[in-house]
Amino acid sequence: MAFFVVFCKGKPYVFRVLSANKHGISDPSEITEPIQPQDTIVLPSAPGQVVATRNTKTSVVVQWDKPKHEEDLYGYYIDYSVVGSNRWEQSNHKPIKYNRFVVHGLETGEKYVFRVKAANAVGLSENSQESEAVTVQAALTCPSYPHGITLLNCDGHSMTLGWKAPTYSGGSPILGYYMDKREANHQNWHEVNSSLITRTIYTVKDLTEDAFYEFKVAAANLIGIGQPSDPSEHFKCKAWTMPEPGPAYGLTICEVRNTSVVLLWKAPVYEGKSPITGYLVDYKEVDAEDWITANEKPTSKRYLKVTDLHEGHTYVFKVRAVNDAGAGKSSEISEPVLVEERPGTKEIYSGVDDEGNIYLAFECKEATDASHFAWGKSYEEIDDSHKFKIETEGNHSKLYFKNPDKSDVGTYSISVSDTDGVSSSFVMDDEEFERLMALSYEIKNPTIPLKSELAYEVLDKGEVRFWIQAESLSPDSTFRFVINDKEVENSDRHKINCDRPNGIIEMVMEKFTIDNEGTYTVQIQDGKAKNQSSLVLIGDAFKGVLAESELQRKEFLRKQGPHFSEFLHWKVTEECEVLLSCKVANTKKETDFKWYKDGSGVEVVELPDLQKGECHLSIPKLSRKDEGIYKATLSDDRGHDVSSLELSGKVYDDIILALSGVSGKSASPLKILCTEEGIRLQCFLKYYNEEMKVTWSHRESKISSGEKTKIGGGEDVAWLQIREPTEKDKGNYTFEIFGSKESYKRTLDLSGQDRGKVIGGLPDVVTIMDGKTLNLTCTVFGNPDPEVVWFKNDKTFEIDEHYAISLEQGKYASLTIKGVTSEDSGKYSIHVKNKYGGETVDVTVSVYRHGEKMPEIKPGQLAKPRPIPPSEEVLKPQAK
Repeated sequence: MAFFVVFCKGKPYVFRVLSANKHGISDPSEITEPIQPQDTIVLPSAPGQVVATRNTKTSVVVQWDKPKHEEDLYGYYIDYSVVGSNRWEQSNHKPIKYNRFVVHGLETGEKYVFRVKAANAVGLSENSQESEAVTVQAALTCPSYPHGITLLNCDGHSMTLGWKAPTYSGGSPILGYYMDKREANHQNWHEVNSSLITRTIYTVKDLTEDAFYEFKVAAANLIGIGQPSDPSEHFKCKAWTMPEPGPAYGLTICEVRNTSVVLLWKAPVYEGKSPITGYLVDYKEVDAEDWITANEKPTSKRYLKVTDLHEGHTYVFKVRAVNDAGAGKSSEISEPVLVEERPGTKEIYSGVDDEGNIYLAFECKEATDASHFAWGKSYEEIDDSHKFKIETEGNHSKLYFKNPDKSDVGTYSISVSDTDGVSSSFVMDDEEFERLMALSYEIKNPTIPLKSELAYEVLDKGEVRFWIQAESLSPDSTFRFVINDKEVENSDRHKINCDRPNGIIEMVMEKFTIDNEGTYTVQIQDGKAKNQSSLVLIGDAFKGVLAESELQRKEFLRKQGPHFSEFLHWKVTEECEVLLSCKVANTKKETDFKWYKDGSGVEVVELPDLQKGECHLSIPKLSRKDEGIYKATLSDDRGHDVSSLELSGKVYDDIILALSGVSGKSASPLKILCTEEGIRLQCFLKYYNEEMKVTWSHRESKISSGEKTKIGGGEDVAWLQIREPTEKDKGNYTFEIFGSKESYKRTLDLSGQDRGKVIGGLPDVVTIMDGKTLNLTCTVFGNPDPEVVWFKNDKTFEIDEHYAISLEQGKYASLTIKGVTSEDSGKYSIHVKNKYGGETVDVTVSVYRHGEKMPEIKPGQLAKPRPIPPSEEVLKPQAK
């Protein structure tokens, strides 16, 4: 709850609170401290100018001007943001009382801006203005001390010394070095140089031969001179005359990874009595006694990658130069190196910029303003400005290849000074070089990607459309159509259009003629990107397009009047009729339609109804007489159209094949017919033509017409005649008819173990005049040979001069009735049976008297047999 009371200014007051309800008033609360009434408190104004300065590799000092009215402030809050991110983070969670604050936990090498807010009892002020951007780096100091002073040569009056640069430059480039010397056991140091030594090697002259000296070196930058190195060991000023080389120097360790390091060094100043031929690299773990030689064969290069080291172990290294006399003095032993990849280690990467320039790039967040990005090839610093260009900005550096060629293949390296040994290397092999060169070419010579190369199509009216489609085209893209090296413009003859949203460029030629033979090209440019596509229409290729164009033009004109939408073609019906069919369109009542064969009109029962759009001409039973050229014509006042079909040759053969297919489906089982010559095997079909492809086979061997067998047929039957069959003619018979896609087979087994059969020859009804002689004859068949019994009205009868029965050659059975009378009328039956069964055939005999009118009877048909089941009993004829 809140309650406002008006008081006199300048007098202190104390307060207490009581509560009340329906039962009364409570005891009072505790009395407050004395409170002096003042003016109303408002939000503080924003702090003034904010200044950020470098402090350490991970912190920045922020200072600001206090607000104009700072009374009753609780303190300040400081925010920071990475430049360009627009995301602010609060660095302190409690307000600070002072206008200076160190912001920790920042990322080395990153750029930040800062702002400040003031806080009081009412709330927070508005944000101050942002500070200038500052890069997180250590503050500028004097350099650290050099180390590793080594004697490189001595001629008895001077000594050449080398040393290693300081690990840290102090944030400012090292300008040079000062060296002091003293003789051994002397207290005072003497200045060697008054002006800065700019290299890490120096020759000290005017020394006393055989005297011992020690040296120390200090580095200087803009801030001042740093601490000197530790004094060197005592070096004796005595001329070197040994045949072996002196020590290598400048030993540097870089590219420290989990199991490997790279060593770099400089060649000895003193070569010995013969040229240096190579170098040996030795290493060992810090606590080990024995040295291990990394390379059995001396390397001619002044760098070596030492591999197969143990991750997390600490090693030291040294180098020995070799000449004909052997290995020389060792270099200074390196400082101990922990073989472990540093967190955040980055590597050199390759790329191609927007202009097509090939480069290698490296980023080092730890770099300071004093850091130097040293690029090298084969670990030798690059200084060839004709081949390379180096661009370094902040913590990024790029090595550009000005005129790349095969000589640029090799190993490239980079080291960043004033860091904790940040370095990397990159192997530019042939494959990577070719990849970058190809990418560079694509960028320098950009190509508009095409969905489709230049193509053509013939339109309905015979126009020829040339078109090409790009993946995309900008509104500013341009193009040219060129025919036979001559640009063509948009005109009635060449209608040119560009659909840029869909990337389609087209040209339509309304009249394509013999003069249009040649090469067609489209050239496209979109910004820097280009592309072109050509289509060669010469010779047969041009003739094909021209013919298609003329055909389409004629087709268009043809369809302006009555015309055939489907030209004459044939088909075979299920009833084995051949139909010549066509479809018509754009007809009217006055349109005249006619059929022709070989130029003569064909009479048809009924003209087709053109409004239905279909016309048919039927050929019921196709034969060679139906061969010829068939035509259908359409005509009216709008035009005339003709469709023709030559029904001969292959077309005729194809129709026969189609007929064979339809007829083959209807083929009946094979049937046996006895003839005077022997046995005829028959297959009944809807339609048969001797030109159909059929085969007869016996025991899977094809049968040909000859003296023994004859192949033939009629309109609805195909048959095989076997003359005087013998035992050799028994077996399976197959009839096969071939259609266009499949064939149809029918088989009959004339092998042994056949039941008794009446093969043929008996009619179902016989009419004869009395006094005549009746002879009923048929062929019987069975294996084993069947027995034959004749019956009259289902009863056996006596054989005498009136009735005579015969069975010749075991297969020709006959019943002869001499001088028939009316009493001979009735049903006569022949039973043919063996142990496998048999059949009965009935014949009705009708006898009329001389002078009577002959009874009307239906045309005779073969009597139909009735089967007899197999039986062990054999019926024998009763003979008298």
